[in-house]
Amino acid sequence: MRRPSSVEVMLLVTIGLWSLNLTVSRYILTHGFLPLAYATVRYGFAVLVFVVLTLVLERSLRIRRADLGIVAAAAAFVYLNQIGFVYALDRSSASVLGLILGATPIFAALAGLLLGTESLPSRFWAGALCSFAGVALVALGAGGALSGDLGGVLLGVLTAATWAGYSMLVTPLMRRYSATRISAVVLGAAWVPIALTGLPQLSDQDWHLGWEVWALFVFATLGPLVLTNELWFRSLDRIGPARATLAANLQPFLAAAIAVVLLSEKLDALELAGGVLIAAGILVARRRRVTAPPSE
Repeated sequence: MRRPSSVEVMLLVTIGLWSLNLTVSRYILTHGFLPLAYATVRYGFAVLVFVVLTLVLERSLRIRRADLGIVAAAAAFVYLNQIGFVYALDRSSASVLGLILGATPIFAALAGLLLGTESLPSRFWAGALCSFAGVALVALGAGGALSGDLGGVLLGVLTAATWAGYSMLVTPLMRRYSATRISAVVLGAAWVPIALTGLPQLSDQDWHLGWEVWALFVFATLGPLVLTNELWFRSLDRIGPARATLAANLQPFLAAAIAVVLLSEKLDALELAGGVLIAAGILVARRRRVTAPPSE
């Protein structure tokens, strides 16, 4: 029996931690942490860890001037991603958001098309339509059930789309910088607008949340944010964003299953059917021809 490759192990660990993070973050947000306060403190903690690691290992945070535009664009995607993520979890459920994030590979391919790194045949568009139909079913189910609302679903779509765009943007940077340095610089640049947006909630936040919430907060930062950023970037460098995001097909159902078991969330038939359509659309689109990014 073939042993899994190092890239496969990195992706499996990443997907497992991301899936668990939806449940952990949902629990944190429903036990006293305000959404923007959570994003601000969590990303501030993560940036501090990345900066310290980079300075210890590389003794420099320097980015070439020619790459600052990419860094700024990637930071903007991270900012939008975090706003979408915390409010999607606040307004919807971890299981619903997990299903919606299954459409991330479709958004990654569309981002690649815009950047000129993807060639998308007709079967991709058939798969994309199937996946978007699945998202629509999830939205219909969430709108009529206790698991969420339409606004939460739309924020979930924003989360998936911005993460895909972010993954495509940072791939060229992997040729010149380490994953740790990219995370320190890009997440640091994104933290500034996150903190500015979160200032009102930071002033209103009650910090007496209990040791359980703080323990989960530390896990949600060091595991699903710090460790997975390192593993995800290394995977992108080895196999590219299109194949890496396709490997994340397991995440929607794993995240939903974890939320159902640990948070006692419920999914209705429409939401489950939507999740199946999202996965089917990815399977239809997955055989597309992928054009490698131009060498620099």
